[in-house]
Amino acid sequence: MISLLQRVSQARVEIAGDTVGAIGPGLLVLLCAEPGDTEAVGERMLSKILKLRIFGDDSGKMNRSLQDTGGGLLVVSQFTLAADTKSGNRPGFTGAAPPALGEALYEAFLRAARAQHPVVQTGRFGADMRVHLVNDGPVTIPLRIANQA
Repeated sequence: MISLLQRVSQARVEIAGDTVGAIGPGLLVLLCAEPGDTEAVGERMLSKILKLRIFGDDSGKMNRSLQDTGGGLLVVSQFTLAADTKSGNRPGFTGAAPPALGEALYEAFLRAARAQHPVVQTGRFGADMRVHLVNDGPVTIPLRIANQA
């Protein structure tokens, strides 16, 4: 599973001009399932995201996690994180999970996130979305959790 985390002061997702998810300070998570991923992989990804110390403490050092700050979590499905650009000029996306698996893992990730964190907002799987964000820092961190089976 691949994610791209962006520490934000605010972020929102629009579909057809309507805001479907919005947060203040927190993390925007772009999330991509890969073939072979499982719910357990998603749970490990979520655990890492919630505990990653990328928010400033009173001294301005990155010592606080999203759980510590209580900030928002905006999760957006993003199959293009699995883009293969090794050859040619058109990316290939065979590295992304098939849509049915991708959606099931995205929904499982959201259920787990809502059970563990108080502020979880989302985009909509497979929708044409507009993501607006103000990156704080800027802090942008890629994560990849592999299936250990």
